[in-house]
Amino acid sequence: MPLQTPDNEAELRERLATLTLKQKVRLLTGADFWSLHTEPAAGLQRMVLSDGPAGVRGELWDERDTSANIPSSTALAATWDEARLERIGALLAAEARSKGVHVLLAPGVNLHRTPAGGRNFEYFSEDPLLTGRIGAALVRGIQSGGVAATVKHFVANESETDRFNVNAHVDERALRELYLAPFEAIVREAGPWAVMSAYNSLNGTTMTESPLQREVLKREWGFDGVIMTDWGAARSTEATANAGLDLVMPGPNGPWGQALAQAVREGRVTEETVNDKTLRLLRLAARVGVLDGIAPAAPQQQGWTAAETSAELRATAAAGFVLAQNRDALLPLQSDCLTRVAVLGPNAAAGRTLGGGSATVYPPYVISPLDGLRTALGDTVEITHTPGVHTLTRIAQAVPELTRVPNSDKDGVELRFLAADGTELGREQRRSGHFIWLGERMSGLSHAEVAAIEVHALLRAATTGDYLVGAAGKGRFKLTIDGRVAFDEHIVLPPGTDPVEAMSTPPQKAIPVPLSAGQEVRLVLRHDLRSSASASYTSSQSSSLHFLLQPPAPPEDEELERAVALARDADVAVVVVGTTAEVESEGFDRESLALPGRQDELVRRVAAANPRTVVVVNSGAPVLLPWAEEVAAVLLTWFPGQEYGRALADVLLGSAEPGGRLPVTWPASAGHLPATTPVGGQLHYDEGLFIGHRAYERDGRTPLYPFGHGLGYTTWDYLKADVDQDAAEVSVRLRNSGTRTGREVVQVYAAAPLGTLPRPVRRLVGFASVEAGPGEEVTARVTVPAHAFRYWDTVRHTWAVSPGAYRLEIGASCTAEALTAEITVPVPAER
Repeated sequence: MPLQTPDNEAELRERLATLTLKQKVRLLTGADFWSLHTEPAAGLQRMVLSDGPAGVRGELWDERDTSANIPSSTALAATWDEARLERIGALLAAEARSKGVHVLLAPGVNLHRTPAGGRNFEYFSEDPLLTGRIGAALVRGIQSGGVAATVKHFVANESETDRFNVNAHVDERALRELYLAPFEAIVREAGPWAVMSAYNSLNGTTMTESPLQREVLKREWGFDGVIMTDWGAARSTEATANAGLDLVMPGPNGPWGQALAQAVREGRVTEETVNDKTLRLLRLAARVGVLDGIAPAAPQQQGWTAAETSAELRATAAAGFVLAQNRDALLPLQSDCLTRVAVLGPNAAAGRTLGGGSATVYPPYVISPLDGLRTALGDTVEITHTPGVHTLTRIAQAVPELTRVPNSDKDGVELRFLAADGTELGREQRRSGHFIWLGERMSGLSHAEVAAIEVHALLRAATTGDYLVGAAGKGRFKLTIDGRVAFDEHIVLPPGTDPVEAMSTPPQKAIPVPLSAGQEVRLVLRHDLRSSASASYTSSQSSSLHFLLQPPAPPEDEELERAVALARDADVAVVVVGTTAEVESEGFDRESLALPGRQDELVRRVAAANPRTVVVVNSGAPVLLPWAEEVAAVLLTWFPGQEYGRALADVLLGSAEPGGRLPVTWPASAGHLPATTPVGGQLHYDEGLFIGHRAYERDGRTPLYPFGHGLGYTTWDYLKADVDQDAAEVSVRLRNSGTRTGREVVQVYAAAPLGTLPRPVRRLVGFASVEAGPGEEVTARVTVPAHAFRYWDTVRHTWAVSPGAYRLEIGASCTAEALTAEITVPVPAER
């Protein structure tokens, strides 16, 4: 949609004129961790922001405040389905409204520059066109419900290592044609109401001080919304204010406030600059409905029922599953031919539904692959299971089923909040082993008045053995067992620890507690909050602690042998492998693309025991699959949200087609990939334009699975392609030549024209999907806009086009050319 000046612009300016400089600068820094200041003089109510890539968490990070857990961004991009993304956006808007949230901190549209990016699960694709179209659809859906979408992280924030300080060196063409391109497409086509500036520096300038905010985002593209910082990213007053930044988060502290007012009084920042920022904030408030007397930009949508939410998330998860290979048409499984199915692997009973870090939410339920298949197959098919291997190197957090609240019959633990003199300020029962408080309030108390937290729990041993009990975090921790001190130590974070890593995977301290089956002990873990400043974004507004409890487990070799035996005795073996939060999360990049632990060995041994082996890969981004040629089927499921198990059963048993196509190139090895580790704080994007499939094609290398690839349960014949030059459209005629109804994603790539300018061998310029029944012919109409053929002229610093005939390659992936056509790009008209 084109950007338009709101109808109430004159009234917004009138309200702006009533505010003093002091009032205006106050509004430009957050009131607290998640909200903005009110201003009665302007009719401005409280505006709440929330993390949102995996679901709308709200202001609390608490298992008692649940959120619908949508599939990860890679899973959403794998659908190549803009209409579906608009529905998911509408669902998120309804969730946000139900939690009192007005601004959703999503979507993330940075590119998968390399599979090793630790936060890739939060981003859509390696391709700028696919990212732009999928991102625009999600933004439209969110904002259709009157909630602001925040497009992030602007720009060149493709890796996590030293993300607060790294200086990314990106050449002018790569910056414009790759990394800025999704932001531009979304701003121009969907009109987002907010953009988040990144932590990193770009070509020597930290992004919150980058003129790209003012000159490109606002002036060139016409963005009329709010540019906010990532949390804690603002580091200066004058430079950030003059560069185009509008809002510093979180608050109430930061480099603006009175310092910004003083800069205005001294003439280092003009008051007109402050006025523009404040106007943008008022415009955002009007759009989301927190400005008295002004109707929101979109009416609040009716909430989704639990059944509607579950159905949408189940269908969306299945639509993103990519069937990478299916030898001898093993899938879909014929349930009436099955008597015993072995469901194996470390992610079978506890699949990963979302990535780690700030996007974490607590879903109301999670359907595991094991539970989904058990329910779908019923009592007529025997389901056997063992994890087969251990993948975690860290001690597990306590789960509520292992402990009981003292003086109660309820599972879980009791938290007690203590003042500095030991007075108990409050207590609450929790069903978690990880506790996070962000903001000024801690479970209804002032964060500042709580000096210590105690975790109280009763542990009854289910089996005889050593139970590992302990803590993770920063500061002083004391563990007592039946009143005896087991340890009293100060845990120290390594220098340079990322704040999110400090919350999610801090150092651990634990001891073995030998127990006999049925024996019960009382555990008390005390954490002194005053023992250290927080490692998070603001020292006074965050606390985090982990209560660790890991029961004894069988030796791994025994688990592996049991898995092989179960596979040998089954009609089919389904092995669910994947990453862990230790290796794929926000705050750090991946040191290896290999599956953690002995999962490769598990797959190989199961496949040797049963040739009818299906491997389900549960990761947010590509992992190495060295055994791919040894198994019958590979299904890539990403982090698929809370309906994982039911969606998986639907696809494996054929009630739904695996609808996904790869939004990334799946590598066969870890070689020849761009680096994520800075050298001396500098990270050079030396590959330029050649990321993903572009690099493979330039070098003549073959990946394991190409960009755009994905099989369905039917086959397609590509019959004919016609180009309508005037409409900039390619019409592709197809026939469903299989025996089932199916969906095909028709992809159009433009081959590089002759010339000396370095260009990718081919690049995606359009796509469209079609559905058809067996034997039915359909036409896919693919729009190929003129700007798809442009390049950035580094001499004139503007867009240019090489006129002439371009070869179009049409097929089901970047390597599956089925038809070709030609489109003529005219000589651009003189301006």
